[in-house]
Amino acid sequence: MSIEVVLGIDIGGTYTKFGIVDRDGSLHYEDDIETDKYKDPGQFAFALHEIIHHHLSENNNDFDLKGIGIGAPNGNYYTGNIEQAPNLLWKGIITLSDIFEKKFGVPAVLTNDANAAAIGEMVFGDAKDLKNFLMITLGTGLGSGLVVNGQLVYGHDGFAGELGHVCVRQNGRKCGCGKRGCLETYVSATGIKRTVFELLATETDASVFRDMTFSDLDSKQITEAAEKGDPIAIKAFNITGEILGKSLADTVAHISPAKIFLFGGLALAGKWIFEPTKKHMENSLLPIFSNKIDILPSALLHKNIAVLGAAALMWNESA
Repeated sequence: MSIEVVLGIDIGGTYTKFGIVDRDGSLHYEDDIETDKYKDPGQFAFALHEIIHHHLSENNNDFDLKGIGIGAPNGNYYTGNIEQAPNLLWKGIITLSDIFEKKFGVPAVLTNDANAAAIGEMVFGDAKDLKNFLMITLGTGLGSGLVVNGQLVYGHDGFAGELGHVCVRQNGRKCGCGKRGCLETYVSATGIKRTVFELLATETDASVFRDMTFSDLDSKQITEAAEKGDPIAIKAFNITGEILGKSLADTVAHISPAKIFLFGGLALAGKWIFEPTKKHMENSLLPIFSNKIDILPSALLHKNIAVLGAAALMWNESA
C-alpha cells in the first residue's frame, strides 16, 4: 500500500528547501536547489517536478502525492501568489500555486514562511492542543505567525502578522523594507550583529569581537562568546531581549496567546535570549496578563521546520 505524502517547499532568496512528508511529520526525502538559478518560476517548478518525479519513480511509486505546501517570502494564502517579494529574482505578482498545480496535477497552497512555521508547530509540534499562540522566527529577519481561536490570522488581504516591521525605534536603523526602526533590525541574527558593532563603538570592554569584521560574525559566535563571559556578547543579548520582550508585551495585549514559541538561529542561543525576553515582557505586561504566558523554543527547533511547516500547511487543508 502506498504512503500518502505531501511535498513541502520552503522558498528562500538563494536556496529552496523541499521534502516529502507524511501525515505524522516524517521526512522521507529532502533536498535543496538554488532559487536564483531560475529566472522564471515556470522553469523553477519544472526543475522541482523533475527531481520529485525521479525520486518517486526510484521508489516504485510507493508514495501517493496528495498535494503541495509552499512557504515563501510575501506569500499570500488567499491568492496563492507571491506578491512583490524584495529578495526574489521573480518580481511583481507570481501565481505560484497555480503554476505548481498545473505542473504536478495536485492541489497546492501557499503562505509566508513564518505562517508555515506556526502551522508546523500546530500540526507537528507543541501547539497541537493550543488555540491561541504566537510563533516568532528569528533568522536573517524576524517573522511571525499569529494563531487565534485555532485559526491562523491572515487579515483582510492575507498579510496580517508582520511583527518584524512594527516600529520600535523612531528614526532607528534602516530596514530592508525601506522603513526605519523596524523590530527585525534589532531582533534577528542580523540585528544582534548590528548591536554588537554598536557596542564595540560605544563601550570599552575587552571582547573577542574587536578583531572581527561584520561579515565574519554570526549569531552562533555571539552565543559562544556569551557562554565564555564576553561582556559585549552578554550586553548584546540583554538589549535584544529587552526590545523583543517589550514588543511581545504589546502583542500579548492584542491576542492574549497561551504560549509564545521562538524558532530560528537566534533561538538556539537558549537562556541568553529567552531569559531577558521573558523578564522584559513580564515587566511590560498589563497586570491581568502577568505570569500567564510561557516563552518556549519550538519543538521543531532542531528539525527542518521550514519544510515541515510548508507540508503541514497542506495537511491542514485536507484535515
